[in-house]
Amino acid sequence: MTEAILLVGGKGTRLRPLTVNTPKPMVRAAGVPFLTHQLARAKAAGVEHIVLATSYLAEVFEPYFGDGSALGLHLEYVTEEEPLGTGGAIRNVASRLHSGPEEPVLIFNGDILTGLDIGALVRTHETTGADVSLHLTKVTDPRAYGLVPTDDAGRVLAFLEKPQTPEEIVTDQINAGAYVFRRSVIDTIPAGRPVSVERETFPELLATRAHLQGMVDSTYWLDLGTPAAFVRGSADLVLGRAPSPAIPGRCGDRLVLPTAQVAPDAKLAGGTVVGEGAFVAEGARVFGSTILPGAVIEPGAVITDSLIGTGARVGTRSVLADTVIGDGAIIGADNELRSGARIWCDAQIPPASLRFSSDAS
Repeated sequence: MTEAILLVGGKGTRLRPLTVNTPKPMVRAAGVPFLTHQLARAKAAGVEHIVLATSYLAEVFEPYFGDGSALGLHLEYVTEEEPLGTGGAIRNVASRLHSGPEEPVLIFNGDILTGLDIGALVRTHETTGADVSLHLTKVTDPRAYGLVPTDDAGRVLAFLEKPQTPEEIVTDQINAGAYVFRRSVIDTIPAGRPVSVERETFPELLATRAHLQGMVDSTYWLDLGTPAAFVRGSADLVLGRAPSPAIPGRCGDRLVLPTAQVAPDAKLAGGTVVGEGAFVAEGARVFGSTILPGAVIEPGAVITDSLIGTGARVGTRSVLADTVIGDGAIIGADNELRSGARIWCDAQIPPASLRFSSDAS
């Protein structure tokens, strides 16, 4: 297998305001755009040619990655004029593939952080003679996902979308968002209209008795669809809990990028990232958080499990927990933001204006 399709067209609405100015795969995780980690892992698995299926803010990708040669890859870009869904996006880029009809093509979503053994998925696909092979993972609460029950040999039996009652939860296996398609199967997806692989393509293949094979790989897996998950994923990359060959530094408790400045008595821990040109002042404490390039953390601020946008500023003694601050926003001194608060890009919060408790200490 030498080819892959990477689906990076989503709007990332659940991640706003992170995705107001930046498409989801280009938001920085562990110091580089998240997409960089996915491309590096595909390269490590032997992939040489990747077609990126883009849509939202499509113009951002190519100026950053170019033809992929810096990563040892050949990258191409195909932009959807109208959103086509997962299946439609796959079909829309099919003309750029070079694989023969029986050869495998790797397909993966642009918002999943995973330790999947890509080579093992391809070997499973080849040894079972499957038409499509799916990476499956096990979750404690599967209600938010599509369930994929399999038989004893791993052959897929059904696709059950987001079950709600106990009777509907027949397995803890879910679709983990990475597939290997036989090249000829891609050509059977209808062209020019929205298609969901989960709701249309896969059920129709089952109905025609195609061979869909599941491979359970329960290594690290995280859907980065929410701000809290994205912050955790970045921290896990820095801490070495999630694997990636693209981290721009050694794994550890912190990652401080070149040109960032951190005061000697500031405390950084928990997989915190401080981006290029950012500044963390004296007495600040930052745990498990991402400080994007050019942001400023003023003296005595305390930031936990949060993301501070590009060029944003957090005022003196402000306390943030489980919070997202949009690009260019200014949080005045002595504010307290908690519990999933989201401050939009370029917003300004005056000093001592917001508090979740009677005392922000």
